[in-house]
Amino acid sequence: MSETVELRYLDTGGAEQKLELPIVIGSEQERGIDIGVLRAKTGFITLDPGYMNTGACQSAITYIDGDKGILHYRGIPIEVLAEKAKFLEVAHLLIYGTLPTMAQLTKLEHEVAYHTLLHEDMKYMFEHFPKDAHPMAMLTSMMSSLSAFYQDDEGAAGDIFDLNVVRILAKVPSLIAYGYKRSVGQPFMFPRFSNSYAENFLHMMFALPCDSYAVDPDDAEALNLLLVLHADHEQNCSTSTVRIARSSRASLFASVAAGVCALWGPLHGGANQEVIEMLQRIHKNGGNVNKAVELAKTKDSGFRLMGFGHRVYKNFDPRAKIIKAAADKLLKKHKVADPLLDIAKQLEEVALKDPYFIERKLYPNVDFYSGIIYRAMGIPVRTFPAMFAFGRVAGWIAHVRELSQDPANKIGRPRQIYTGPTYSEYVPIEKRG
Repeated sequence: MSETVELRYLDTGGAEQKLELPIVIGSEQERGIDIGVLRAKTGFITLDPGYMNTGACQSAITYIDGDKGILHYRGIPIEVLAEKAKFLEVAHLLIYGTLPTMAQLTKLEHEVAYHTLLHEDMKYMFEHFPKDAHPMAMLTSMMSSLSAFYQDDEGAAGDIFDLNVVRILAKVPSLIAYGYKRSVGQPFMFPRFSNSYAENFLHMMFALPCDSYAVDPDDAEALNLLLVLHADHEQNCSTSTVRIARSSRASLFASVAAGVCALWGPLHGGANQEVIEMLQRIHKNGGNVNKAVELAKTKDSGFRLMGFGHRVYKNFDPRAKIIKAAADKLLKKHKVADPLLDIAKQLEEVALKDPYFIERKLYPNVDFYSGIIYRAMGIPVRTFPAMFAFGRVAGWIAHVRELSQDPANKIGRPRQIYTGPTYSEYVPIEKRG
């Protein structure tokens, strides 16, 4: 017999009523109460601002234990994938549920490389964005526009979906790189089919047609790592937005574009940008790291240390442990003379030793270190949120596919508790003050 919980409540007549609700147990022993019949049986809904206690779906893609600092993709620890896997391997794992065979990976890499080229009319669209357009504005617009360029595909639904998966994985790095080239007034660079996925992006970002450009292998390795670490993170704001959009049967391109919009916010995909902007403020005010730490500990100072702590992880963010080592390696290799990076290292050292941060488990998170690496690689600060989307598209696509195959899928439609006036008179315009 399955486990249940009993809800007791008073009906409108004041009589006590009871309702048994089933308990749902996940593969990692997560426990939830299935309230699917709650409104129909009782007239009640639940109120949960921010959905902090609400499970919107059952998913087999990513598992997080925030208390223990655990992150698994399809059961494989993030530490293992970060050390051994290419990003496109991880994308296949997330989207299709298994690591690819050598033949499957070779095919995927070939198809992605082939589809990295953009339609020539898309280049025309880039040329008409303002030069100071935000990278996320361009990425959102161009991702949505893919629906206009790829609307007449014929064949089985699964085959068309798989083709669009390849198109998105292939074109996101091109869209970001072209947006950057537009902002600095440089010519767009074509991809090279002989490059790896990460190498191609760096080539399109930084190469020029009038000179040879060799991609730094350590930069490519660091980028691959960042893409793997950002590939999915369970039911966060942008992923939930993607699932809501897809629940209405929006196209894959439209659903992913919705995710880019949600990711744009400074509390989500813009967090690593805010880290660098915080470091800039500290530098502008004399570079006193100890003063910044004390201000962060003062309740009414209005100053926050960005890149510390996490909504889910109450321990050290497992991705931050991995990326810290990569940041140390890259900074040492490049010997970057950057006062902001020096401040970041000092800030990390002070905060990790301060009892205030230790007691509250406010450890540096993945956003703190990713911003440092992107800056060391020459990625502009305003492009940081787009770099987040670069990796996260794999997870978004995986959730679209999972939701589309779920027989329990319904269009997303949260309820509300109405708190407005019960009745208002319409006042003719001539009588309004």
